[in-house]
Amino acid sequence: MSRNLQLTLVVIGVAVVAILAPLLLNRPADPEAAAPATPGPLPAELLVREDSHHLSTAPDAEVTLVEFLDFECEACGAVYPAMEQLRADYGGRINYVVRYFPVPSHRNADLAARAAEAAAAQGKFEQMYRALFDNQRAWGEKQESQEAVFLGYARDIGLDVARFQADLNSPETAARVRKDWNDGLAVGVDGTPTFFLNGTRFTPNSYQDLTDAIDAALAE
Repeated sequence: MSRNLQLTLVVIGVAVVAILAPLLLNRPADPEAAAPATPGPLPAELLVREDSHHLSTAPDAEVTLVEFLDFECEACGAVYPAMEQLRADYGGRINYVVRYFPVPSHRNADLAARAAEAAAAQGKFEQMYRALFDNQRAWGEKQESQEAVFLGYARDIGLDVARFQADLNSPETAARVRKDWNDGLAVGVDGTPTFFLNGTRFTPNSYQDLTDAIDAALAE
């Protein structure tokens, strides 16, 4: 498949997300708790912490893209292939950081975030990140706990399952996820996915919007 065709398919996928935006992207996470969005660059420490997860890292990079996401969010799942394409296109040139923002209306969103964090404790955050999104249709939108499913993913990616389960249900893991959530609220996140490019909230309507903004930032 040619690169142009790949990008065309990605653009189509992101266009679908734009159509669904009123229901998915702008869904309030917690109407009473969410802070209003602040224009202009935001404090760097609220967007990227020392323990934040980098899926792409570039030494001395001047461009950082941060995504607050919910593993159960259908819009995040739809955007996921575009973000994988972005990582391929800009690998070694930008920082791409993901933060947890599990929407309360999603029964297993917090559990999924804790699963990713428990995998991170064994050095396999990215593998669990992929497993959760690649299989979102299988476990998402369920009203019963998906812990057994996530234990299966842990086994599949080679984790110590007993340790994973202990970490999954530990107060420390829950606190780590909640820290991301609180940072999200502080910077005005009210739904997922929410992006910040070099500290400024950014809502792309297509893959081209995203790459144009990154290219402009790289050229500065």
